[in-house]
Formats: sequence, structure tokens, C-alpha cells
Amino acid sequence: MSELTHFNASGNAHMVDVGDKAVTHRVAVAGGLIRMLPETHAMVCAGTHKKGDVLGISRVAGIMAAKKTSELIPLCHPIGLTRVDIDFQTDINNTEIHCQVRAEVHSQTGVEMEALTGLQVALATIYDMCKAVDRAMVISDVRLLEKKGGKSGHFKAEAIDQ
Repeated sequence: MSELTHFNASGNAHMVDVGDKAVTHRVAVAGGLIRMLPETHAMVCAGTHKKGDVLGISRVAGIMAAKKTSELIPLCHPIGLTRVDIDFQTDINNTEIHCQVRAEVHSQTGVEMEALTGLQVALATIYDMCKAVDRAMVISDVRLLEKKGGKSGHFKAEAIDQ
């Protein structure tokens, strides 16, 4: 494992200098899920929630969050995102909604934090919109699934055994 880059030689937190790094196309994909009661899941999937389109609003919230990542994560560089896609897959058998966020940039630094921030806000928005009918929802399995570009190369997460 390489050393932590957000600490200088004196052990103080600092923003990493990426000035000498090459601008490359960088991609990150993050995934996670929210589990809920069958009645809540059916309402979200049918689009009958009285607050509106839960997944549509959650998608927009996730995109907005990805764009604001450097304002939320103290040592994260502001970057010019070129793409943020958010995809939801419903799992009726397990009453889960799986979310994947793909973020892309042409930059000197990676885009993993933008994908993870967008993912977590998208899932939290589902929770927020549905909490009046289901406070027991569980957000889980939040993780980086894939990363491409930059000096460290390609990373792809191993499958989680279920």
C-alpha cells in the first residue's frame, strides 16, 4: 500500500499538488443500494409516491452533489466534470434499489470522490423522500466499483460474495 498523500512530511493535512501531473481522461464508477419495505419499494417503482418521481429527483440530487464534491470534502480538488450518469436498478425480490454513478473528467486528478459523493446523496435522497412511510430503510454496499485513468491505472473491485 502506498503512503497517504494528504499528509505532508510534517504529518499535517494538505491538498496534494497535482500541478505536474498529466491531464488524462479519468472515469470512476461507484455503486451501492438502499433496502426498504416491500410496500415502499412498490410505491417507488410504480411512481405513486405523493412527493413525486423519487428516482428522478434522486438522480438530479446525485448529479448536483457530484458537482459540489470539492465544497464538501476538504482536501478534494475542484474539477470540471465532463459527465455524470446515475442509473437505478430495482430488485423486486430483495426490495432493494441499486444505484451506480459514473463520473468522468479530463483532469490532473481523479474523479472517485465525485462518483462516491453523487452515489451517497442519490441514495440519501431516496431515504429522505420515503422516510415518512419507512424509517427502517438501510443504505449499504457503498464502494468504488471501477476507476480508469491517471498514473495508478485501472482498478476494478472484486465481486461481493452474497
